[in-house]
Amino acid sequence: MPGLVTSDEFSSYATVLKQVWRSAPPPPEQDRRCKLRTKHKQPILAPDPALNYATVCKQRADGRVVSVRATVVFGSAGSAAAAALAESSASSAVNTSFVERHNATDRHRNARKARRTYRFSKDWQIHEAVGYFTYYTYNFCWRVRTLAQALPPNPTSQAKKRPRTPAMAAGLTDHV
Repeated sequence: MPGLVTSDEFSSYATVLKQVWRSAPPPPEQDRRCKLRTKHKQPILAPDPALNYATVCKQRADGRVVSVRATVVFGSAGSAAAAALAESSASSAVNTSFVERHNATDRHRNARKARRTYRFSKDWQIHEAVGYFTYYTYNFCWRVRTLAQALPPNPTSQAKKRPRTPAMAAGLTDHV
């Protein structure tokens, strides 16, 4: 589970996070008298207590951001979310820069998700398959310059860095 998840205030994110990282619901009560007529209720999804999720709301006036408000949705604002930010090497405040960068990269690599385009999907299954393919090629096939690993000096080789993909940096594979 990630230390801290941040996004804008789009309500679907909280629902999905509850589904992905949820605590186990209590076992249903058994009524011995009417086993056959017992209706199965959907369990109430509760987020895992270790999940920290914060949202960012940007207030705009005349096309410019005038204020930014961060709200902790899951987890405690004082301890767990602050500890996750303290451990982070990438950020010291709750922000949406990583999600926004990911969404922009996704739109750039998948023309079906671009804004104002004629490249739309007529079939949801094809759209979903292209989305998965885009994520696969991004994580396993695309060498990211900023993830390159420094190599020890070698007189027989000119290479100073070893290019890596996001999957290589995460330890999921050892090659492109």
